Amino acid sequence: MKRLMIGNEAIARGAYEAGATVATAYPGTPSTEIVTKFSTYDNVYAEWAPNEKVALEVAAGASIGGARTLVTMKHVGVNVAADPLYTFSYTGVNGGLVIVSADDPGMHSSQNEQDNRGYGKFAKLPVIEPSDSLEAKDFTKLAFDISEKFDTPVMLRITTRLAHSQTLVEEGECLELGIKDYKKDAPKYVMLPGYARGRHVEVEKRMLGLKEFAETTDLNRIEWGDKSLGIITSGVVYQYVKEVLPHVSVLKLGMVNPLPEKLIRSFAQEVDKLIVIEELEPVIEDQIKAWGIKVEGKEHFSLIGEYSPELIEERIAGIQLNPGYGLDKQIPGRPPLMCPGCPHRGVFYTLRKMKLTVMGDIGCYTLGALSPLEGMDACICMGASIGTALGMEKARGEEFAGKLVAVIGDSTFVHSGITALIDVVYNQGTSTVLILDNDTTAMTGHQDHPATGVTITRQETRKLDIEAMVRAIGINNIRVVDPLNLKELETALKEELGRREPSVIIAKRPCALLHKTPIKERFYVDEEKCKGCKLCLKVGCTGIYFIDDDKKAAINPNTCVSCGLCPQVCTFDAIKVVEG
Repeated sequence: MKRLMIGNEAIARGAYEAGATVATAYPGTPSTEIVTKFSTYDNVYAEWAPNEKVALEVAAGASIGGARTLVTMKHVGVNVAADPLYTFSYTGVNGGLVIVSADDPGMHSSQNEQDNRGYGKFAKLPVIEPSDSLEAKDFTKLAFDISEKFDTPVMLRITTRLAHSQTLVEEGECLELGIKDYKKDAPKYVMLPGYARGRHVEVEKRMLGLKEFAETTDLNRIEWGDKSLGIITSGVVYQYVKEVLPHVSVLKLGMVNPLPEKLIRSFAQEVDKLIVIEELEPVIEDQIKAWGIKVEGKEHFSLIGEYSPELIEERIAGIQLNPGYGLDKQIPGRPPLMCPGCPHRGVFYTLRKMKLTVMGDIGCYTLGALSPLEGMDACICMGASIGTALGMEKARGEEFAGKLVAVIGDSTFVHSGITALIDVVYNQGTSTVLILDNDTTAMTGHQDHPATGVTITRQETRKLDIEAMVRAIGINNIRVVDPLNLKELETALKEELGRREPSVIIAKRPCALLHKTPIKERFYVDEEKCKGCKLCLKVGCTGIYFIDDDKKAAINPNTCVSCGLCPQVCTFDAIKVVEG
């Protein structure tokens, strides 16, 4: 049966058809839907891990135990998992293991644009890259075969555009492989230096075998056309090339590490001009140049951002075969905003009002850095807020006493904030940490985590008690507040910032989209009392707008969820409850 699938769904289907029985992940856009979908199949195990490192370690254990295993994460998640990844490359596998790296050219939902094909080179891993959903399914199945044939983890590299675009996919049957026998083999799996030296030799032998495989595999293919121009490309960019330049010769690479040198040389000899078109880093281009082959690439294209058919048409001069891809009019910009009723909004309004320096973290609340809230000073990576606050404190001393806080979400705290809080206690910091507990991993689509008490399959489990965890770490001063009660929140901040020892404020209220409560009160603006000061706009809520030539505030009943925040902000008592 054929049906439309997004790339992520197709990868899950491919893993299932390949006989994978275990899948692990930490949710991260654009990879999240893969394990969510895999968890719906029969006779499989899937989990949300606390972070990507743990996810890969669980996957490694399942592979050693004989199960074909899938582990997925976004590109920056591979950084978190890099420690076990590099070493598991040495040990090799028992059951096949495929790690999906979902890269994000254009930074649609990420803090950088790193190109994870580099991990293949440095960790000595094969990297394969599909171009559409059908290939995503088929390449995933093949990746498990490659993994077991060459005794290696395999990286399946996708990008945002492939992860979330749809093409037709034909569903197949699940392979009934069972799990492989487990045999104790310390020299293979125990990476003491003496054993690791021997495994490194095996890794280099493996790479030689993979180089030969790359020359003959159907993953790489030549599509001959007009030989005046030859394009080498991979991934979703292949689709753009075929759309804009359907008549040129194309070498489509499905395996991007190791590259097929002989195949590339033979292709280069047949075409008059050779261009590599690849998003982000010149991984393919640099290797081809290192072989002494004349090739062009990044002189036509940028290292920055996501490519498109329009860009390829514009940059490959003289061969603009299909004009007219652009829009007639520019679409107005729409900045990202917190949802109406979001519990984070009151936090950042208060932090800015108090003129505090705020070390932020990754999640919906990162939007608190944007206008009009502008309540965040720095955000580096998952879990970094607490450590950067401690570093700022140690660097500047008493200058920042009572003026510095760290802000981190519940899921992010579990992911990688706990160890940083231990560091604060151990190294005698005085940081005040705000844990924004909205009872979900909201920004990636409301996935559960250890502090929600529910697994990926909606089974109840032991719920991590964040307050008890914080107390066990050694924090004596813990407050739980409602972040939409501005007076309570400000009082708690003033009192905790006044201490010369570490403290934690847990701002606890469920995500407004996850737990929708019936609206008991409706608000309106009393125009006689409204002075047009626009202070209410400082909360950045789409439920408030201005009328009468920007002189009076009004509330949009279609977006207002009656969270009660704006009446607390209005100093003229102009926002009132609708009576009756």
